[in-house]
Order: sequence, then C-alpha cells, then structure tokens
Amino acid sequence: MQVIEILKAALFGLVEGITEWLPISSTGHMILLNEFVTLDVSPEFWNVFLVVIQLGAILAVVISFWSSIWPFKRVKLRNGQTKIKFRKSIFIMWLKAIVACIPAAVVGVLFDDWIDEHFYTPVVVGTMLLVVGILFIIIETVNSNKVPRVDRMRDLTFRDAFVIGLFQLIAAVFPGTSRSGATILGGRMIGISRTVAAKFTFILAIPVMAGASLLKLVKYGLHFTGPELAILGTGMVVAFVVSMVVIGLFMNYIRKHDFKVFGWYRIVLGILVLLYFLVLKRPVPGV
Repeated sequence: MQVIEILKAALFGLVEGITEWLPISSTGHMILLNEFVTLDVSPEFWNVFLVVIQLGAILAVVISFWSSIWPFKRVKLRNGQTKIKFRKSIFIMWLKAIVACIPAAVVGVLFDDWIDEHFYTPVVVGTMLLVVGILFIIIETVNSNKVPRVDRMRDLTFRDAFVIGLFQLIAAVFPGTSRSGATILGGRMIGISRTVAAKFTFILAIPVMAGASLLKLVKYGLHFTGPELAILGTGMVVAFVVSMVVIGLFMNYIRKHDFKVFGWYRIVLGILVLLYFLVLKRPVPGV
C-alpha cells in the first residue's frame, strides 16, 4: 500500500511540475486529479501536500533564474582579482515583487481557511478555467499587432507590479484561475511583453509560493509521520525535476508564440470539468 501511495505522490508531482509554470492552473489540476487518484491521507495533510509540494517547483525557478534574481555578482578585474558587485536593478526588481505580493499576502493570511472551505471545489475550478481561457484569447487577439509598452524587466514600474499583484489576488481566491495565468494575463492587459510578463511571474512565484507553504506548515505543524514525509518528499522531488524541464521549454515557446493555445486548452478542459461535475456526477434523486 505504501508503494502505491508513493507512486500516486509521484504522479501529483508530475502534474504539479507541468502545470505550475503553464498558465493552466496547477491547483485546479491537482484538485481534479484528486477526484480520480486519491491519496490515502488525512484531509489536513492533503491540504498541506497540495501547497507544500510547490516547494520543489520553486527550487527549479531559483536555479533556472539564479543569475537574474541574485543581486550580488562576482566580477573579475583587469589585475586578475575579483570583487563582489551589487546589482541595484535586481534589488529594485525584488522591491517590485514585494509590492506585487502585498494584496495576496494580506488576503491569504486573513482568509486562507475560509477560501479553502468555500472555493476549492471542482465547479469553481471548471468555471475559472473557462473564464480565464476566454480572456486569454481575447487579450492576445487585441495585443497581436501592438508593440509592448514594457519589453525589458527594468522598465516594469511599481504601479505595473501592483496591478499584476491584484490579478494574482484573483488566483489566490479562485482555484482554477492559475497564479501564473492571472499574473501573465494582467501583465499583457497593461502592455507588458509576453517574455517579461512570464519572467516576472516566475520570480514572483518564489516569495508567494514559499510564503503559502510556510503558512500551511505553521498551521499544520511539523508533526509528520514517516509515510507522510515520504509522500511529501516524493512529490516535491518529482515536481522539481519536471519543473526544470518545463520552465526552459515554456520560455523558449513564448519567444515565438502567443498564449492562445493555453486559452483554448483551458476552455476545453473547463467545459469537460463542468459537464462531468454538473451533469454526469450529479446525484440521482431518490438514490
């Protein structure tokens, strides 16, 4: 039985690693997967697993973007010696990321349990998959012939960051929205290029997802059983390995393509989810 649960955790890690960085909602896919492949764990641990498994994906971002997120750089001088250079632009970028995190952080701390109880349902997931998918197609169509207002990370303003943070708040409340999907969509709506919007979204994920995981761990405590640690560790490791591959492929893809394909995917999946849970799975009266 334990081997089966480890294999299930690996499957969840695979789905997390693929969907976390694509604008198609990782949490939504995890909730839907749980309808068909259920981990034999307590509801409390499942809520922790759903969030903390993202730590593996976060580590992949840190490694993939290390040169772009670490403000200190070793520079070689003409005399052969080296010195540490402080890169002010990266420090400012992190200040912008903090500004973008404020809305979701405040709501998450105050209403985390209430949101889990009322919105983490398959119907909400299906609805948000559909709605955001439609918005992606509309926004990408409108922006198809426009020159982006912001095409470099340094040109992203604090106001831009806060607006993106408001879109991230929507994703924090409604599963199925996709945190990366919402922030990329918000960035595209205010004239930010696909590459900058995606990169800032990935960087923004580090404090957001790490904070969400820490909040869950504090609430749950660190009293994990051996099997729970094995399940959590397996999911995180698989999510890390898969994320390393997906991040690179995704960044290469959006340099030449728009996000419409993800919009169509969301629409199709959203319709299927709503049909399944509202029609096929509807309880039969009297049964």
